[in-house]
Amino acid sequence: MCGATAGGLSLDGIDVAKEAIIQGVVTKSGEPASPAYVRLLDRTGEFTAEVPTSATGQFRFFAGPGEWTVRVLAPQSDAVDRTVTAQTGVVAELEVEI
Repeated sequence: MCGATAGGLSLDGIDVAKEAIIQGVVTKSGEPASPAYVRLLDRTGEFTAEVPTSATGQFRFFAGPGEWTVRVLAPQSDAVDRTVTAQTGVVAELEVEI
């Protein structure tokens, strides 16, 4: 994970024009959720990847273009799913409250 910035994760050194990026922040009661795990599921619901949230609740995936499901799992919380479309050259930003 890159260092957090006020607008989200830093994109320094990333050629966004060549990537389909899904990133965001997970919160619980308005505070960053950590520890939490964020899974990336393909359009059929198959597991593709998983990352832990940073200390500031942030996560990032480099995905292929298309429809994805982001599933957030955290202790003492129900799983939360969000559908997102990844596009090359676009950063898809999510805010997920658990």
